[in-house]
Amino acid sequence: MKVLITDKINETAGSIISPAADVDFLPTMPEEELIKIIPQYDALMVRSQTKVTARIIEAGKNLKIIGRAGVGVDNIDLDSATQNGIIVVNSPDGNTIAAAEHTAALMLAIARNIVPAAVSTKEGKWERSKFTGRELYNKTLGIIGLGKIGSHVAEIALAFGMKVVVYDPFTSKEVVEKLGGEYIANLDNFWERCDFITVHVPKTKDTVNMINKETIAKMKTGVRLINCARGGIINEQDLKDAIESGKVAAAAIDVYENEPNIEECPLIHCNGNIVLTPHLGASTQEAQINVALDVAEQIKEVLTGGSASSAVNIPSLRPDKLEPVKDYMQIAENAGELAMQISGGIVKTIEITVQGSLASLDIQPLEVAVLKGVLSSILEGVNYVNAPFLAKKRGIDIISTRSNTKCNFAGLLTVKLITDKDSTVVAGALVAKDIPRIVKINDYETSIRPQKHMLLVPHVNRPSMIAQVAKVIGENNINIGSMNVVQKNDKHETESIMVINIDTGVNDNTLGEINQIEGVHNSKYVNLTAQE
Repeated sequence: MKVLITDKINETAGSIISPAADVDFLPTMPEEELIKIIPQYDALMVRSQTKVTARIIEAGKNLKIIGRAGVGVDNIDLDSATQNGIIVVNSPDGNTIAAAEHTAALMLAIARNIVPAAVSTKEGKWERSKFTGRELYNKTLGIIGLGKIGSHVAEIALAFGMKVVVYDPFTSKEVVEKLGGEYIANLDNFWERCDFITVHVPKTKDTVNMINKETIAKMKTGVRLINCARGGIINEQDLKDAIESGKVAAAAIDVYENEPNIEECPLIHCNGNIVLTPHLGASTQEAQINVALDVAEQIKEVLTGGSASSAVNIPSLRPDKLEPVKDYMQIAENAGELAMQISGGIVKTIEITVQGSLASLDIQPLEVAVLKGVLSSILEGVNYVNAPFLAKKRGIDIISTRSNTKCNFAGLLTVKLITDKDSTVVAGALVAKDIPRIVKINDYETSIRPQKHMLLVPHVNRPSMIAQVAKVIGENNINIGSMNVVQKNDKHETESIMVINIDTGVNDNTLGEINQIEGVHNSKYVNLTAQE
């Protein structure tokens, strides 16, 4: 395997990955050059300089993972990566301290007029009265977004003796109050409370231009603004106008709408107290090493068959979600694949029901596993990354239900596959905690180990049926590993099914011979690729 690392990433990343793959360090390059060489690589690791476009991703036929050594992934086409089944990871924690400390540094800089005072002094001037500043003590800092960075900024601010108010629709009042801040539920009530405002949210359709002339008008006159999150959250022209009018006393900006091409950024020509830095939030030696090591570890894990801890485009498979249900992932995928291969028609709906211990868990990872199993039977290149996208593209409805009905297993997962022609039910469970078993196929209660090659032979319940089927299998030089024969769950008990594990595949001729046996109807050969 081969890994490409670009954008001046710390070389320690290469030493982490090298036991699993060959590593090439190359400088940042234009799209066309990267397109030429990317087909030979299994993984790509970048910072913010390289724009990983859809064209690059399409050309990366062998790519399994793209790593961004940092927090944001807006330089990577996530939709294209997901469609192509490529995991995208970042390092959400590696630069937390660096970004929070830079926010505090900028807040101090605009409170105490550090930059203009430094320039004046270096010019040989002594203008103490001109640069009288403001104390942070007892001032109110408004924080938009209380994630890891926002939380650390809050801790710093509280240590300064500031009051902290927080707006974050994804954080509870209890979390904010435990930290020592005040929770503001309505953004309209937030603006007027703050002497300083800092943003720590991703750039989304809901946060673009969040701070604009309308919201600035609701703020205190003399407010000071800091943005170390993402460019475009604060409208640059509106901020310039507000500083020059005196509405905003000062601002400190580390990120810009069009990085790194900021020649036409309105803030460069702003006449007022504004500090501009070139996206230095994560630019500490410690942070650069931390994010490089974090992403390198994830790339190594994925290339050696493990899972990523910070996958951006498969949040359902984060370790915290995966760990409680990981033992059921294989049987969930097997159940989906088996159901699809014995069904007929086009899939319309997949109903997933969990019982026992699974009923109290987050089963998102199991849903993805079932989807992968179902779609792998009809499509190539399906994996945990693109399975949800492919299901949505085909209009497949996913219905998940938690049932409190008692079952005979610690945890039971039932898949009902509804097509335009029929419906099929397959259930899987773990026996003795860690032994996977298929325990139901339609109306048959069974117990068989899922295996790569399986035969399902429905038949009339009468003597010699097993012998006749076994004779055909043996004459075609196919070895039977195990067999489970059960009767249908009805009072007449006239129908049975053989579920047979075999060592090799079955061709159409052999299957045809089995189906010609009187009393056998519609036998199926199942190839569980999830067992490979």
